[in-house]
Amino acid sequence: QVQLVESGGGLVQAGGSLRLSCAASGRTFSNYAMGWFRQAPGKERQFVAAISRRNLRTYYADSVKGRFTISRDSAKNTVYLQMNNLKPEDTAVYYCAANPLNINYDVKSRYDYWGQGTQVTVSS
Repeated sequence: QVQLVESGGGLVQAGGSLRLSCAASGRTFSNYAMGWFRQAPGKERQFVAAISRRNLRTYYADSVKGRFTISRDSAKNTVYLQMNNLKPEDTAVYYCAANPLNINYDVKSRYDYWGQGTQVTVSS
């Protein structure tokens, strides 16, 4: 089992920044690729960003490339999502998730463990 707890969400004006954190506990953090997904009201949960297990390759949805940065700190068992130049369309609940297979990073079903989510609201 892996427990994931997100934090850092909130209300921000368009153009502002937030940094989300996801603290992991349980099984060895380094055994998992980590991803961030988001879900807006009435919409499907969608891929945002992912980082691989060890070589730290990163992957992004086109909608966030150049604005969001994913990183991980193995010493703290934590993954981060730095979000800059936020737009109202970024408003959603953001979830972190753990992927034991280290492939198909944008596929929800590859992720075995999910956090409870943190709300991000961007006002125009």
